[in-house]
Parts: sequence; structure tokens; C-alpha cells
Amino acid sequence: MTPSADTPQAHPSTTPDPAGGPETSWFTTARFGMFVHWGLYSLAARHEWVKNRERLTDEQYQVYFDHFDPDRYDPAQWARAAKAAGMRYVVLTAKHHDGFCLWDSALTEYKVTNTPHGRDLVGPFVEACRAEGLKVGLYYSLIDWHHPSFPVDGTHPQRDDEAFKASHADRDIRDYQRYLHGQVRELLTSFGRVDYLFFDFSYAGRTWWGGKGPDDWDSLQLLRTIRELQPHVLVNDRTGLPGDFVTPEQYQPSGPMTDNGRPVLWEACQTLNGSWGYDRDNLDHKSPDLLVRMLVDGVSKGGNLLLNVGPTGRGALDPRDTAVLEEIGRWTQLHERSIRGCGPSSYTAPVECRYTQRGDRLYVHLFAWPLRHLHLPGLAGRVRYAQLLNDASEIVPVHIDPDRPAVNTEMGGQPAGTLTLQLPVRRPDTPVPVIELFLDTEHA
Repeated sequence: MTPSADTPQAHPSTTPDPAGGPETSWFTTARFGMFVHWGLYSLAARHEWVKNRERLTDEQYQVYFDHFDPDRYDPAQWARAAKAAGMRYVVLTAKHHDGFCLWDSALTEYKVTNTPHGRDLVGPFVEACRAEGLKVGLYYSLIDWHHPSFPVDGTHPQRDDEAFKASHADRDIRDYQRYLHGQVRELLTSFGRVDYLFFDFSYAGRTWWGGKGPDDWDSLQLLRTIRELQPHVLVNDRTGLPGDFVTPEQYQPSGPMTDNGRPVLWEACQTLNGSWGYDRDNLDHKSPDLLVRMLVDGVSKGGNLLLNVGPTGRGALDPRDTAVLEEIGRWTQLHERSIRGCGPSSYTAPVECRYTQRGDRLYVHLFAWPLRHLHLPGLAGRVRYAQLLNDASEIVPVHIDPDRPAVNTEMGGQPAGTLTLQLPVRRPDTPVPVIELFLDTEHA
């Protein structure tokens, strides 16, 4: 991933087109996925950009290749953890910016089958996801700091080594294009059906000098090849050309994402602790309740959450990550239907609440628990029943005349059209309580 937020570009509508664009309903139904950043950098345990940050040469970085032997790799456990957390698709970094490949690519020797581990890692991952009924996603870095034809630029670990730059000034991006396209073809022809591709990333005209974009990747032909091989696969927006969804990174959009006023599919990719790869000493871990709020907030704005884990160099999930996923799973087990297949509502939620809606079900997610009463503008006369979602216990509406004055023991009237619900004093023991409202069908 990029080291900081990657601002989404404007894109055309991402709904299926008459010409046979990919069908996206599984994506908007799932709403929640797992990102897995894993590779040689997991041995360094100092962020997935460690080669860039510490300006390591290929020779210095080779120590991780020589010692990569993930004896605790268990993709079935990863898939079970994702499913239990409420995730419905998983995305694995088949190749990150360091160029190391987790599959037995015929196009390079810089691959897992030449490490002490000696075995392909992508195939077992794909099989494990399928066994749990999860959609399969693969990440592929357009950047490659190891390939001999990738021109040195401002992202390259040896960007400040003048002698290195001079001796490699003749690198031809067209040679690298052939390699890039060939590896994507391998991924789409070696492992059966792939549902999702995450490319990372185009940066022409951005902070880094020598930035690269769609012409450098020959993105137009790359996307054509993908559509020919697996026309159903969803592709993100980071090739520099419009994709099937946009990818805000490390921030939550302030509202639904649009292009020329039309909604687009989007997915916020977020870390658990500020690093994508395993980062042993990074203690900036997000709390489970914050992550649940982020998930809900995204769905209320029409988006997905792709939440990252960084397995250790031995291939195991970090116990801290596992504990957080289990907490999130306890919430999703009780509240799954308030996010799965849901999206924004036309009704306006009160402060400290988020609405999601699916048909005649409107879900009120309470980020703060009010004292006894919750006032919902515009919903008076439009709700036939209300209940707490965690235990299906009834929530009783209270009629208050809009003209009633406030006195010492009685609240005053609310604006006309307000639905007032009477809540228990004690909030449910869950990070984000949810009230399920059954709307009259004519108001759904």
C-alpha cells in the first residue's frame, strides 16, 4: 500500500453496463472484507515499506529472502477468522512493491518457491477462501523495486544513490510492462476464478519524482486482458484508469462518493495499527468499537470496509489482530443484517447516529447512548415496529405533542414529524447498539 492516504480519482458510474461490465451485487452485499499484507517485509517487522524507508539495496534485503520459511502459514485459519469477523472476501498481496512473488511465477526467480519455504502460497490461500465461501481477491503491485527494468524514481529505495541511478539510467519501462502483464495473466489463469483485483498504484504528477501512470503500465491493454480472461472480476481504480470501485485509504469519506453527482462504488482500506505489513513495535492499534463505527459509517455512505491484517514472518496472524477480529465478530454475529446488503438511507440520522437501510428495514446505529429518549426527525407515522437488534426486544414509541411546553418533569414537544423512541437506561453491552425499524412499505 501507499505510505499515506491515496486520494480517489473521479470515475464514471460503476454499476454494470449494457456492454457486459462486471456484476457488483456481491460486493455491495458483502460490505466487509479482509486485506492481508504479507511478504518478505514481515521478517523485518518494520512496516511493508521498510526497503524504501531504510534505503536498502537488493543485497541488504536479500537476508529476508534467504530466511523466509513461514512454518505456521495456515490460510484456512485466516479464512475462518475472516468469516467469523463478518468478512465475506479476502485480498492477499500476491506481489508487493519489493517485487517478491508469493506464487511460483515462471517469469522470475524472485519468488517463494526459491526461498527455504519452497512452496506456492497463493494456491492454498485461494482454496481456503473458497472452502469458507469467501470471495477471492488478489493484490498486485504495479511498482517493483527489484525488477531490473523498472526505472528508478522517487519511490525507489536507491533514489538517492547517484552512482546506482547513473548505472541504471537506461532501464526500459516497456520491458517491465511485458513482465507486469505476464504476471497478471499468470494470476488469472493459474488459480481458477478470481473475484477481485487490487492494483497499487499510479502516481504520475504526485509527490514522487519520476512518477508513473497508465501509459507506463499500458493500463488500457492490461484491463482488456483482464476482461478477456475473467470478465466478472472487479478491478480497483489505481491503474490510473477508471475502475469498478474507488479506494480511499486510511481515511473515512465525509459522505457518499460521487462522480458528477452520480454515486460510485467505494471501499475504504484501513489498517489495524497504522502499518499494512507486520510491524512488531507499532502499538497504535485501533479499538474494536472504533473499527465497528468505521464499518457502520462506511455502509451508511454506500461504501465497504477492507480491514487489513499483517501476518508474522512465520505466517501466523498477530494475536493482537486476532483478538480485535474476535471482538468485531461478536458484534457482527448479532448485527449482521444492519450492514449486509445495506446502504444509505434517504432519511437524515440524528447527531451521533448512522442510518443504514435495506428495503423496509431502517437501522439506527447509536454511536452514543442517549438518556431514555431518541428523537428521529421525519419518521413519525412511518414506522410500524421498532426493536433492539441484539435481542429483538421491543422499543416503544412515545407520542409527544409538538406544541407541548417543556416543564420541570416533562420534555417539550419536538418538531412536527419527529418519532420519539423510549430507550432503556442501560445500553446493550455491545460497541454499537442498533435499533431495527420496520417501515410502512409505502415509506420504505
